[in-house]
Amino acid sequence: MNIDGAVAEIGNAHAMPGLPMAWQWSPMSRFVFSLAMDPDGRWAYQMNSLDVHDAGLARAVLAFARQHQLGRGREARPLTVLPGFSYGAYRFDAVAAASPTVHGYHHGRNEALNEVVSAVFPAYRCEFRGDENLEEAVLRFKRMLRPTLLSRLPVPYLRMRYENTRTGSGSVGRSRRFTTQDVLLRELGLLEGAHGSFVEFENSHGEVWRVEWDGSWLVNGQPEGLRLSYEWVMTALGCPKTGLT
Repeated sequence: MNIDGAVAEIGNAHAMPGLPMAWQWSPMSRFVFSLAMDPDGRWAYQMNSLDVHDAGLARAVLAFARQHQLGRGREARPLTVLPGFSYGAYRFDAVAAASPTVHGYHHGRNEALNEVVSAVFPAYRCEFRGDENLEEAVLRFKRMLRPTLLSRLPVPYLRMRYENTRTGSGSVGRSRRFTTQDVLLRELGLLEGAHGSFVEFENSHGEVWRVEWDGSWLVNGQPEGLRLSYEWVMTALGCPKTGLT
């Protein structure tokens, strides 16, 4: 696959200042696409940004991804994350990569190029467990993480199941399913006074909390003076610093 030749065929692609073997283009006014190629010309890393573009951040993300060959090759996991990244005042602490089967950035336009590109983006380590399968990766990448937004807060890896006897709401089955921290915080708040109810959730480390109300808070069967807050939820989910505004 001739990556630089494929990029040259993109109408308004131009060399990206400050980063060799890298290009940038804008398919429409709201988007900026940035791509850097490996020195051997066999793989590339692409970062897309929506509405707000930061050229310095894009260069830093692409350089980091290229240095570590993040998500390179057909044997790479659907989602790969590497901590140790930082740039300026941003709170991102990692860079993540989505495989070609997940991102589909060039699907329908250049399938050969699509198959040799990792979609990379600045991320938070707490958003990934590391063993996401293809279905989970597509859900996280396309519907939850919002990887093109540079101002985004963390969307922690969070699986939850719950049942509330007072509201009559609950999850289906015994499996914990992906949700967001706002949903978790809402359902925790609805537990108080709802005897026989529970919220059970899991973070990226596989740690599980089961929270119940029995006249007082029980966490994993033990009484606890729990003060529910966004900060408590984010700390439990492994995002104590990056999750706070």
